[in-house]
Amino acid sequence: MFPFVLEKTRSIEDAIAAAASGARYIAGGTTLVDLMREEVEMPDRLIDINGLPLDAIRIEGDDVVIGALARMADVAANPDVQRLQPLIAESLIEGASPQLRNMASMGGNLLQRVRCPYFRMLDAPCNKRSPGSGCSAIDGLNAAHAILGTSDHCVATHPSDVAVALVALDATMRVRGPEGERSFPVEELFRLPGDTPHLEHTLLPGELITEIRVPGGPYSRRARYLKVRDRASYEFALVSAAAALLIEDGVIREVRLAAGGVGTRPWRLRDCEAQLVGKRPERQAFAEAAALAPQGARPLHHNRFKVVLLPRTIVRALEMAGEVA
Repeated sequence: MFPFVLEKTRSIEDAIAAAASGARYIAGGTTLVDLMREEVEMPDRLIDINGLPLDAIRIEGDDVVIGALARMADVAANPDVQRLQPLIAESLIEGASPQLRNMASMGGNLLQRVRCPYFRMLDAPCNKRSPGSGCSAIDGLNAAHAILGTSDHCVATHPSDVAVALVALDATMRVRGPEGERSFPVEELFRLPGDTPHLEHTLLPGELITEIRVPGGPYSRRARYLKVRDRASYEFALVSAAAALLIEDGVIREVRLAAGGVGTRPWRLRDCEAQLVGKRPERQAFAEAAALAPQGARPLHHNRFKVVLLPRTIVRALEMAGEVA
């Protein structure tokens, strides 16, 4: 391990000032510390923000408001989250092992590096790790990689499960930085790789996520998260789908859909949603809508199966959501 400075702060203002001058935030550290051990990332100064008062989970009207430092395990186990936003709880449980959920913060999960195995291989070209060096995955082993939102510079999938649920549910986030506070949809946090894949999010220098707000809706409780992976224990998704439905008088009135494991960021499926509104919640309608999901896909040599697996996963997730009482 290389030398670095670790400072603890209990003031949001002090933390922001330190980060604005080049320090890195660290909370659970479940990704950052791992990458530091391998010397993939080598920050020289870390600001421990665990003492900041940003771990509360509260209900405001129909909204669930989650502090950025709330641990994934605490959010998943929270009775109000389970009651009002079961999709969030399920995606968190599917997203990591119990040990990681106990440590990882909600804000940190959203900001974890978008990475593939080549990112960790210091002897392999990777535009995320070394901009301009090339992308080893495009002509290498790429079964787990993205088919949507890719570029000639990067094909890594976004790893977060709960981010898929948050994007599906139109969640917003509040951040604070040197220029003050602002709020925006969680979906707008994530950049497409383009020709700058090392730039993964839209936060400004020094900005700190303070809370995540998940709006309540009549579709929220009829919701499920389905994750397809290589093994039943902790693993990134090959394909995942978050589905939420409002069914009235035997007809779909509202629907929210997003996919993971297939995009370079959590992938909202608005064309599929529009196709389902006004239809009966039947397999044929689900299949016709899900067939739109791979539009614009750019499969690689080893991940063409995702073009077929994505619609099938969406259909099953919709069926599961429709079965919720």
